[in-house]
Amino acid sequence: MRAAQIVEPGRPPLVADLPVPVAGPAETLVEVGAAPVTPLDLLCATGTSYFGRPRTPYVPGVQGAGVANGRPVWFATSAGMAPGDGSMAQFAAVPADDLVELPAGADPVAVAALGLSAVAAHMALTWRGELVPGEQVVVLGAGGVVGQAAVRIARIAGARRVVAGARSPAARDRAWQAGADAVVALDTGDVASLAARFAEACDGPADLVLDPLFGPAAAAAARALRRGGRWVNLGSSADETCPIESSTLRGRSLRLLGYTNNELTAEQRAASIVFVAEQAALGRLAVACETVSLEDAGAAWLRQAAGAASGRIVLIPRRGLLDESLSD
Repeated sequence: MRAAQIVEPGRPPLVADLPVPVAGPAETLVEVGAAPVTPLDLLCATGTSYFGRPRTPYVPGVQGAGVANGRPVWFATSAGMAPGDGSMAQFAAVPADDLVELPAGADPVAVAALGLSAVAAHMALTWRGELVPGEQVVVLGAGGVVGQAAVRIARIAGARRVVAGARSPAARDRAWQAGADAVVALDTGDVASLAARFAEACDGPADLVLDPLFGPAAAAAARALRRGGRWVNLGSSADETCPIESSTLRGRSLRLLGYTNNELTAEQRAASIVFVAEQAALGRLAVACETVSLEDAGAAWLRQAAGAASGRIVLIPRRGLLDESLSD
């Protein structure tokens, strides 16, 4: 089979011929239809993450979609975090517990592009953030995959208004395309200026902030929350610290909540993946993505790492499936 391999940490993968893996006890062989290049893949392959230096060579890919036993599935792997291979190959041997059977009609490319990023958006909004219909939501980082999914999922969940925040013009355009009612430019680190922008964009105080950024933007969005409002943080892509004043937290009795997918049970994660796949099949949930042949994994990896892709890159191991996705 053809597969991408990380041979040296810090270098892009090389595509090579490898033996088809043999499924061991409690494993299932999956024919991979789509494998996204995610931030976690990029991080693990550097060899500098908190998971440590990965054992090389290995096939990267912490998630993917494909077919197992004749049925469409989504799956997760620990590639880069623990010894073993991942999804960026024509076949993958996956623990049965990490397989989720997808509903009929699910598009493997759409599900792969959304994947755990959409799970994070869904569960951070609904399970952790306790979003109820009629509330106003602020979504930061709304040009990224988590943010785009959050804008759409907030709408699906009945939010009356969704205000997005995004840094670059391209990211703000993706937020508009995702269906935001208003988009705030996060092009300054001045908290007071950003807070004024959020106040103008919101229709009264907001109920919930979804925050994968932290930093000044999060501190500014917190000022837009009502008394007792919820602020769910699920990342720090802008900064590891946040200049929030004690008076903002105490004066509004805000609830600051942390979120990670690692806290989910296997059942919660599976249910969320099925929800994501169902909404994608209905045309309600999508993110910007581009499909690339597995043969071009090295160049695609570098573009994704540099932020030069038009969206999440999804590698397609089979040429026929790539042709089908490009013709849609």
